[in-house]
Amino acid sequence: MSHVSKRYLFKDKDADYAALADELRALLTGETDVIANTANATSLIFHALPDLNWCGVYFLKNGELVVGPFQGKPACVRIALGKGVCGTAAAERRTIVVPDVNAFPGHIACDAASRSEIVIPLIAEGALLGVLDLDSPRLARFDEADRRGLERLAAEIVAGMQRATDPPA
Repeated sequence: MSHVSKRYLFKDKDADYAALADELRALLTGETDVIANTANATSLIFHALPDLNWCGVYFLKNGELVVGPFQGKPACVRIALGKGVCGTAAAERRTIVVPDVNAFPGHIACDAASRSEIVIPLIAEGALLGVLDLDSPRLARFDEADRRGLERLAAEIVAGMQRATDPPA
């Protein structure tokens, strides 16, 4: 399968995230391998959004978050629930937008260049599957429109994970 992704300008974030969600859905449709789908999802997002230095998925395994497919520098492999931005978003089951990671108590720094972060829980039928994590080298990179758009993309990732015949856990 050949896929040509486009670079979005994000001048109209809601419209661009909607188009990106459609592109992601088309990319994931028909594939039942969760690793393949999350790898393609993180690559698509990383290359479509400006000012990112990391985009990845952590899977919930045996009560902790374990790194899955990602784009960027090597990452922390395991994160305890309630620790750092990822663990807090997972434990609280809510999206967390951090304008300045240095101001977030207990922030786990995998890449010293990261200045802001957003983490979206991946939840299906009430069950936490993991989190989608994005980092930026720019302070206050993520706003409310990014939160809405990335939650929409996370829903597409969850749909792809639910079609999986070989869950990562």
